[in-house]
Amino acid sequence: MPLSRLLALIISSIVILVLAIWLVSALAGFYTQVSWSASPFLANLLVLLLIVLLGALIFTYFYYFQRFWRPQTRKQSKRPTRNRPQPRVPEDKTDAAAENLRAIRQQMAQIQDEVARRELLSRSQEIEAQLSRGNLQIVVFGTGSAGKTSTVNALFGRMVGQVAAPMGTTTEGATYCLKLKGFDREILITDTPGILEAGVAGSERGELARQLATEADLLLFVVDNDLLASEYEPIRVLAEMGKRSIVVLNKTDLYAAVDVEAILGRLRSRLKAFVPPSDVVAIAANPRSVRLETGETLTPDPDILPLIRRIVAVLRAEGEDLIADNILLQSYRLGEKARQLIDAQQYRQAMKIVDRFQWIGAGVIAATPLPGVDLLATVAVNAQMIVEIGKVYGCEIDAERGRELALSLGKTLASLGVVKGAVQLIASALQFHLGTLVVGKAIQGVTAAYLTRIAGKSFIEYFRRDRDWGDGGITEVVRQQFQLTRKEEFMKAFVKDAIARVLEPLQLVRSEEEEMPFPEFEDNSEDAVEVTERDDWEDGETRFQDW
Repeated sequence: MPLSRLLALIISSIVILVLAIWLVSALAGFYTQVSWSASPFLANLLVLLLIVLLGALIFTYFYYFQRFWRPQTRKQSKRPTRNRPQPRVPEDKTDAAAENLRAIRQQMAQIQDEVARRELLSRSQEIEAQLSRGNLQIVVFGTGSAGKTSTVNALFGRMVGQVAAPMGTTTEGATYCLKLKGFDREILITDTPGILEAGVAGSERGELARQLATEADLLLFVVDNDLLASEYEPIRVLAEMGKRSIVVLNKTDLYAAVDVEAILGRLRSRLKAFVPPSDVVAIAANPRSVRLETGETLTPDPDILPLIRRIVAVLRAEGEDLIADNILLQSYRLGEKARQLIDAQQYRQAMKIVDRFQWIGAGVIAATPLPGVDLLATVAVNAQMIVEIGKVYGCEIDAERGRELALSLGKTLASLGVVKGAVQLIASALQFHLGTLVVGKAIQGVTAAYLTRIAGKSFIEYFRRDRDWGDGGITEVVRQQFQLTRKEEFMKAFVKDAIARVLEPLQLVRSEEEEMPFPEFEDNSEDAVEVTERDDWEDGETRFQDW
């Protein structure tokens, strides 16, 4: 019991005891006085009143005493109160999957791509059907000609698929139904195409096999020897996804017993991080025929019992959990896909805003050139850009907050030297496209567009991270975006666009100005322009840092 609660209890007990003594003493004296001067009825009434008051006092004391102790006993009890509603928590993984699917349905309303939305809806309906399907899905997975179809045939005890030596025999998933004695659920076993096959068709079949494997409750990964690196990788990826696997060493009839044990040992050692040793079993699903001395041919029965025993043991011990885990995993993967679609959609919308505002900023600077690229002059443009990007990501930001964020990023650009680096980069990229007389306006305008693009992409990352710059802060995000935009392929496309949007309009305006006499402008030499522009750049950046 906390010390504060104990002290309060002691003090209240003392106060109640003192009041009880005082009340009894006062009423006794009053009763003595009344008994001398009043009738016996009145005296007895006073005695009854005394008893009632004492009873009420005792009841009140024990009531509050119980209130002090009740919270302590509640913490020790896990049983919820009967009348107070408790927050709803999913009772099992199936309930969690159902709630996740409901959340995905709400996300679908945000997806504008009709094809993608229908695909998600169809997949969510399939997962919902799995919630009540009542069967368990086993997928047989592995490289071509490792003996997957033979393994399925041996499990069923009859031919259910074509068995042949060439790779690529099974070109699409084939599902068969199996009923195990002592297991209530119906078992569906799916034979898949081989993975790691050559050619375009082989790659497509391999992708289909991987897709079927990700939807399995239990995987049978069939190999015919020790694992190659190319075989190890898919089983590792599936295990990291949460897939339960039984690794099946097939074709043991081709090896001596000692070699079989050696291969099993290597498999168990390499896979021990995500496959228990007991889940690595050896079989001979389709043993080769043997010619007897009499000239007769003997075909041994498939040695499939080790696999059947292991499947039955796993399903009886973990069958319900395997189904629940798989359904929950499928719902999470679908939710992640929905989030990726929404993120890609928001990114495209945000980049359209950045593209629009970068050329608005360029036009403002090029049309009304200030000393250097004066970042203060573009704050209003960038602030509005930030406000609109925020709306795309569901964040309502007012103009004042947008201005604060724009100023903060502008100072970061200046402090990192991005402004000076951008000037040099743009000047170098434009040197073969500019006339001398428009060099200042063009570089200023295009650099403003370039910096606005860096700012816009930086704020896209900010909103994608739920208004968080990450561990490296705003400095690291801006530095990354600057490095990404310095790539040659981007700069070529950017300069080509800039010429059409900034340079050509400036040259057109300049040609119109030359047709009009302006005698007051006498010195238009290249040296004068270059010196003026260089001084203006440095002055503009210095003034922004001081500001």
